[in-house]
Amino acid sequence: MITGLFHKPWLAMVGVITALVLSSCSDSPPPRSREKPSVVTTSTMITDWTKQVGGDEIKVIGILEPGADPHVYEPVPADSRAMEQADLIFYNGYNLEPELIKLMQGTGISEEKTFAVAEVITPFDYDYDGQRVPDPHVWGDAENAIVMVNAIRDQLIELSPEDEAEFRENAAEYTKQLEELDSWMIQQIQTIPADQRQLVTTHDAFQYYARAYGLDVTGTLIGISTEEQPSAQTVKNLSDAVQNINVPAIFAETTINPALIKTVANEAGVTLAQQELYSDSIGAPNGEANSYLGMLIVNTRTIVQNLEGSYTPFANSINED
Repeated sequence: MITGLFHKPWLAMVGVITALVLSSCSDSPPPRSREKPSVVTTSTMITDWTKQVGGDEIKVIGILEPGADPHVYEPVPADSRAMEQADLIFYNGYNLEPELIKLMQGTGISEEKTFAVAEVITPFDYDYDGQRVPDPHVWGDAENAIVMVNAIRDQLIELSPEDEAEFRENAAEYTKQLEELDSWMIQQIQTIPADQRQLVTTHDAFQYYARAYGLDVTGTLIGISTEEQPSAQTVKNLSDAVQNINVPAIFAETTINPALIKTVANEAGVTLAQQELYSDSIGAPNGEANSYLGMLIVNTRTIVQNLEGSYTPFANSINED
């Protein structure tokens, strides 16, 4: 009887303690989800590719806004902070964005966390001020874009190995769209009369596009960088050249003031296409060219229609109205 009197209160106390412990465990906050890796991108094309491959597993911070010209962009303090805090920086390279490259080099950012996406492509070289320089506009060829997308995929896998399956799946799906678009563009350009497959633009940004899809870049006001300022003689020379070729239209570009190319068109007596071409940036978020795919679709439609080809819309997940 004496033992029983002491035993029952002891059991009751154990039950109370157990209940308190279980209650405490159930009220504890859930473990925090891991923070997404931060990836800074320069050009709008690279920003789009990185989002396509990274999906929801990374945080992408694009420095250049749609419509901005990477050749002449001047960094702001927020750009430096974003780069310093980033886990990885994707930039074009080949001196497309000279001031941003200087910023990376000047702030002591480790080379291990920077990657020049375009430099996985062997570039076209041109003479500029007596030197051979690479043409940075490699994204004009969709096959080049596939190579760059896969390079982005590999860098993201290295950054976040636990997300490898998603990165590979996203890249494969996007690559399929790029392959379909590449074939479609070849077909579209072939509808232009052979003697009219000639491209005249504001600056020399379409060599990769032209060579991939069967055009000749007959003339431009300026070279591969928009930092150049064409002279009055350059404008006259281009106007004379346009008069001597069988081309129904020439083209302005979205990132460059169209005034001088309008002068060329007027003096040569040819049409200046109403739709400007997207050269160094994708278009505004609410527009048709708000992605890399959309940019190439709009450019191809504009070129084909203005050079008197027979345009057929791109039948894909990105359908035109």
